[in-house]
Amino acid sequence: MTTWDRIAQIPVTIEDYSLEGLSADVSSEFERKTTIIHLRGGGEEGRGEDVTYDAVDHDILQAAGPTLPLAGRHTLASFAELLGSLDLFPSAPEREVSHLYRKWAFESAALDLALRQARTSLHEVLGREPRPVRFVVSLRLGEPPTLTPIESRLERYPGLRFKLDPTSSWDDELIASLVATGAVDSVDFKGYYVGSIVDQPADPELYRRVAEAFPDAWIEDPALTPETDAALAPYRERFSWDAPIHSVADIEALPYPPRMVNIKPSRLGGLQSLLAAYDYSAERGIGNYGGGQFELGVGRGHIQYLASLFHADTPNDVAPGGFNEPRPPDGLPSSPLPPTPSAVGFRWG
Repeated sequence: MTTWDRIAQIPVTIEDYSLEGLSADVSSEFERKTTIIHLRGGGEEGRGEDVTYDAVDHDILQAAGPTLPLAGRHTLASFAELLGSLDLFPSAPEREVSHLYRKWAFESAALDLALRQARTSLHEVLGREPRPVRFVVSLRLGEPPTLTPIESRLERYPGLRFKLDPTSSWDDELIASLVATGAVDSVDFKGYYVGSIVDQPADPELYRRVAEAFPDAWIEDPALTPETDAALAPYRERFSWDAPIHSVADIEALPYPPRMVNIKPSRLGGLQSLLAAYDYSAERGIGNYGGGQFELGVGRGHIQYLASLFHADTPNDVAPGGFNEPRPPDGLPSSPLPPTPSAVGFRWG
């Protein structure tokens, strides 16, 4: 029995749904917008979060309102098939990958609703024990880069660990200062991003200096050219992959057999694809860690819950949302997060 088989036939009754817009300024210096999906049925409500990156896609969705024909009696499997037959966007999205993000939002809401209607929880259905979740905070250091975002957080949270996005403007002095913190668990070269605010072109010298300076850090998403591949050849055992992973087929197509893969549920686009990736990784001894996408609502709890069940003790980019604020507040929880799954549903905390 696959992990998907354990939940595919859970029934879910949907009567109607509504949309809720959220927005916040986050540490990567942009206004983040998301949409909460509220599915209702049988006196219960299930929630999911659409993490599509382009604000205009949220504005259009929320203005259009709940127009999709979702009402009826389904199983999680038949509901996923229904979603696959519908156009979830009132107009074409800015990015093709957004189709996956929105499908995940509706499927995660349906999972929450189905479990609440069944009066059970995800960990009970899967037969897995939630464990304390180790997390890192994902940060960019600005342009020109400065140690301030790291120092200001470590002053109040001295045990914090980080996932950082190196850029070609990182000089040797900054790298040495980062090494001295001893707090860097992974570095993300953003090699698969084009036309975004986080683009970082292939830079063999940057790759070499960073990989050499942080000998224990995972190296995520390098852009492999003949020059960068040669520079990183001694460090391939530390490669990890994120942006190109939308399915098991994408894991199989990686240029080198991975030891670690960043699994973002929204990027996998649905429960069956996500759970297949977990099963595939477990069967082949591939490690996983979770990835966040600046969730503002229930979606952050979803990825923390999944991390607690499938990869609790890895550098999960699932820090409590307050750490994504430009000035994180006092009183945020430290790593590891204690397990706090809800008694019923797909909720955390």
